[in-house]
Amino acid sequence: MTDHAYQDLVSLDIQEPIWERFFTVNPLVLVGTRDPGGEIDLAPKHMAFPMGWDNYFGFVCSPSHATAANIERTGEFTVSYPRPSQLLFTSLAASPRQGDGKPVLSVFQTFPAARVDGELLTDAYLHLECTHHATFEGFGRNILITGQIVAAHVAKDALRSSDRDDQQLVHNSPLVSYLHPGRFFSIADSNAFPFPKDMKK
Repeated sequence: MTDHAYQDLVSLDIQEPIWERFFTVNPLVLVGTRDPGGEIDLAPKHMAFPMGWDNYFGFVCSPSHATAANIERTGEFTVSYPRPSQLLFTSLAASPRQGDGKPVLSVFQTFPAARVDGELLTDAYLHLECTHHATFEGFGRNILITGQIVAAHVAKDALRSSDRDDQQLVHNSPLVSYLHPGRFFSIADSNAFPFPKDMKK
């Protein structure tokens, strides 16, 4: 890169984490697990994403969190993608644990997963049920937890189909995204991506 190109850039100190110095767009999900006493635990995660084009899902977590310990013990977890109207609940799920659980979760409306021992957030637009695939260490203080999707459920108003316009679908059923650090936004408008001709996955 030429000196001229660097004139409009600020080089960051990579001896420290860089992610608080700018905004990035991330998904926002609730990962559900079962505590040792049988209580449900829901934890918001924004470093969460499909693991390739097949039915695998992963998210970054701290090994000290109950989410990681629960998945290691039970071998399964759920994922709920909340709607913008459920942002308050998603935020409250980050409340500190008291004793053996999070009392705030008693106000959440959930329903049982079909294939794993877990709960899913009622009215979320997408639900995944996963069995633990593998956990990877070596990312500093964090780990990457991955799962194989064994069941998936999408709300009827969020389901893509050949007879529904994608732009109108997003407009009618907005998505919520986390703008790290500390902000969020609702996505109600979209445009078709200009893929090159004959591009392949």
